[in-house]
Amino acid sequence: MSEKRRDNRNRILHEGEYQRADGRYRFRYVDIHGNEGNLYSWRLDHNDPIPKGKKMELSLREKEKQLEQDMFNGLVPGGGGLTVLELVEKYVSLKIGVRQSTYAGYKTVINLLKKDDFGKKRIDKVKLSDAKAWLIKLQRVDGKGYSSIHTIRGVLRPAFQMAEEDDLIRKNPFGFELVNVIVNDSVRREAVTRKQEREFLRFIKEDAHFCKYYDAIFILFNTGLRISEFCGLTKSDLDFKNKRIRVNHQLQRTSQMQYIIEKPKTESGERYVPMSDEVVACFKRILKDRVNPKVEPMVDGMTGFLFLDKNDMPMVALHWEKYFQHIREKYNSIYKVQMPPITPHVCRHTFCSNMAKSGMNPKMLQYIMGHSDISVTMNTYTHVKFQDAQEDFQKAINS
Repeated sequence: MSEKRRDNRNRILHEGEYQRADGRYRFRYVDIHGNEGNLYSWRLDHNDPIPKGKKMELSLREKEKQLEQDMFNGLVPGGGGLTVLELVEKYVSLKIGVRQSTYAGYKTVINLLKKDDFGKKRIDKVKLSDAKAWLIKLQRVDGKGYSSIHTIRGVLRPAFQMAEEDDLIRKNPFGFELVNVIVNDSVRREAVTRKQEREFLRFIKEDAHFCKYYDAIFILFNTGLRISEFCGLTKSDLDFKNKRIRVNHQLQRTSQMQYIIEKPKTESGERYVPMSDEVVACFKRILKDRVNPKVEPMVDGMTGFLFLDKNDMPMVALHWEKYFQHIREKYNSIYKVQMPPITPHVCRHTFCSNMAKSGMNPKMLQYIMGHSDISVTMNTYTHVKFQDAQEDFQKAINS
């Protein structure tokens, strides 16, 4: 009968257990797929002290017990050896038919994980506290804003959920509410007042340089179109007879400077937006002043875009965001009363707020805005100030 193996404290070692020359314990096992693996710990039993200079960890036999339970539950030991980066790359590779903007977001997260040590961490080693600590570090140390971190977590959470469903990990460490972990420092886009809207449009109309953008910006303030929808408009989308705009696509430009046509964000995004007489007049002036290029640009079979840049290519959201920025900067350099931030999206939010304040039926407003969820539209009705409430109050008591 062979002599039983013992550790340096003369304790009998179980089958598969070994103690190395440096004193560290090892357990060799074969997983459910027939692959060999090893567990390590500086302690054999949970009662053993932690060697000086070593970090606290489970004892070898605690890890063996955990491994036994995982294998009983069908989990793949070691998370299949996947790192966080490899898991996210696998998750992204399975996402078929996503929008270009969504894919660009995936690539941003992958590039972040390639540079960050967290991306090298094995997925089965990521605990709830690790996930929270990493997101806190992104905000406090790396200076990332809440919205950016929200996007990053929006990729990691479903990726780890996939790992949980594939029996690679016990529990998704990113399944927590983000607002309870980091500070929401994002600035809510506020609608501007009717006075500010009038002042902004007046300034544009009277400015020798920016007046060429007046009609377009007036349209954005008075239709609620998303800027990508507005940029994608072609001549055939304008129905002056019925005073309506057909919205069934949007124009995007990728980071590789490729122009693409995509469907609206949701099915509700496909709609007809009514035009006022003033908006009709603006569109007619735009068509009248449009300089036809030698060769009409074509994007995914579409031509006749209303606004072209100096290279005779369709203008995209970035163009208009820069125009708005330069207009506001010039305005604020002249007037003491400063104009708040105004962007194409602020125009959309302002239109929605104005329609809500005027008493438009929420379902009708939801249709015009192209919101898939009525709650998004209804949130606009909550963005009222005391002055709005006071005006409605006076109307009610005087009626």
